[in-house]
Amino acid sequence: MDYSQKIARQIAGIPRSGIRDFFELVQGREGVISLGVGEPDFTTPWHIREAAIYALEKGHTSYTSNLGLPALRKAIARYVSDFFHVDYDGLTEVLVTVGVSEAIDIALRALVNPGDEVIYHEPCYVSYSPSIVMAYGTAVGVHTKKDDGFSLKPEALAKVITPKSRVLMLNFPTNPTGATANREDLEGIAKLCIEHDLFVLTDEIYSELRYDANEEHVSIASLPGMKERTVLLHGFSKAFAMTGFRLGYACAPQPITEAMMKIHQYSMLCAPIMSQMAAIEALENGAPEVAKMRDAYHQRRDFLVKRLNQMGLSCHSPGGAFYVFPDIRETGLSSKEFAMRLLEEEGVAAVPGSAFGVSGEGFLRCCYATGFDDLKLAMDKMERFVGRL
Repeated sequence: MDYSQKIARQIAGIPRSGIRDFFELVQGREGVISLGVGEPDFTTPWHIREAAIYALEKGHTSYTSNLGLPALRKAIARYVSDFFHVDYDGLTEVLVTVGVSEAIDIALRALVNPGDEVIYHEPCYVSYSPSIVMAYGTAVGVHTKKDDGFSLKPEALAKVITPKSRVLMLNFPTNPTGATANREDLEGIAKLCIEHDLFVLTDEIYSELRYDANEEHVSIASLPGMKERTVLLHGFSKAFAMTGFRLGYACAPQPITEAMMKIHQYSMLCAPIMSQMAAIEALENGAPEVAKMRDAYHQRRDFLVKRLNQMGLSCHSPGGAFYVFPDIRETGLSSKEFAMRLLEEEGVAAVPGSAFGVSGEGFLRCCYATGFDDLKLAMDKMERFVGRL
């Protein structure tokens, strides 16, 4: 049987994740230092784990409301109001999802008609363009520049808006570059969204991991006229080190939340109740651990940026997330060649920038969510490798 004729066309044309493809090569290799998968090296704080254990011990093993536990939705609304300065009704404007990845998927499917253009900025997280295609949209990437800290500039966005443009996807701080957006740029972007009637999906999963004290995190949803045209996406994986709990959420006007809930209802039904109960504990009592982890990441960021620049790989200092994105073009190697040789010759795994879109070519993503001793050794090995080129 020719199975290629049985697979849906829009799925057959989607490439596999460049991150996962690269790290399948790492599997089974001993002694490899991984600067690859974007997952905190910290274990979920004990009191959050204990909340999940206690939920099991109390027999909380049932389904919940499709929208999520009311107590969690109310806690999310309080947290979003305090942290993002946007007010939502926890019972009608908050949807608990199976990770932010599901929230992105159902938000796109709820908003995009076949052929609608969805704009996103590159380099970007590997799932954005495929998620747009799976929602039958047309993905339109906007190139961001190293000289701008890889932030999206309003003038660059304005150049790609057409009558078919329907949705803008934002991700600040950004995976893979660590880029952040200042208030002035976001105000310019918001003005364009209002002028061209664009809806915004803003993925702010790294928002607690900001390192520059003089730059507050600003959500575009908090700007005048934007809450009504924005889906604010967030979750627990990064700042709270809860990746395995698979829990995210979307905040949006009630009609949008209702549309997303329909898709969620018929696909996922609900997020796991044990994860939801742990998330309540995280929101109510997790701030001290988040601050400690953020301080550790901050120290690691400063160390990596300094070492990379010292070895001749120009690297901007990212304002958030836990990635650095050094420029390796001076070596004369492509991103994939550099990453493969670094792995083969020195046993250090990092992700080729090309995995994050064509505008990522010439760069390398290094994740610093790993132990400081491993980071020091990885930089020593990378410096030795670069010295041989």
